[in-house]
Amino acid sequence: MILSTISHFQLLCCLVLLLILPLPLYSADPDPLQDFCVADLKASASLNGFPCKLAAEVTSGDFFFDGLSKEGNTTIFGSAVTPANVLAFPGVNTLGISMNRVDFAPGGINPPHSHPRASESGIVIKGKLLVGFFTTNNVFYSKVLSAGEMFVIPRGLIHFQQNVGEGKALAFTAFNSHLPGAVIVPTTLFASTPSVPNQVLTKTFQVDDDLISTIKSKFGS
Repeated sequence: MILSTISHFQLLCCLVLLLILPLPLYSADPDPLQDFCVADLKASASLNGFPCKLAAEVTSGDFFFDGLSKEGNTTIFGSAVTPANVLAFPGVNTLGISMNRVDFAPGGINPPHSHPRASESGIVIKGKLLVGFFTTNNVFYSKVLSAGEMFVIPRGLIHFQQNVGEGKALAFTAFNSHLPGAVIVPTTLFASTPSVPNQVLTKTFQVDDDLISTIKSKFGS
């Protein structure tokens, strides 16, 4: 009886260990083990970022970036996103940070999109923006923000910003990932490669085939 009890206890301990051991695999990115790891963009990306440039090849310029100082050229949506992620600014490699500059023409929108690998915070620098996001329970949160006001978007949730002021608008956004990624809803659905079959979209949106084809044509699809 005692041996049986011990055996069951040992089995329980083994099961607990099997449950606990995988947990680190699903935790946040590990802390860097070096002062910096400037990305070598010529190499292939690894699990936690790009390989590091040799320390002897690192220069002061690797830690400074002026790309966010320039106004972007707006797209058909009336907005322009200028990224400062690891692909544009190799110095942020493995640091778990990045930024965007978002310029808006009058009436422009940064269309509904999500960032699968990061939460987002942002601040309006100029103009008025309607900022909104949607939860997984289909609840919509939004507010019109003016210069100096901030917003936060939880990781992975669909969100947007639209210029509702009279002139241009400008915002800066920050992420807790060096490569947050972006899934832009309209271009994903209507301008993907290969193209999403029309019957998928007509059934999804409960519209006819001609309307789907018209929307796709707006994106050159």
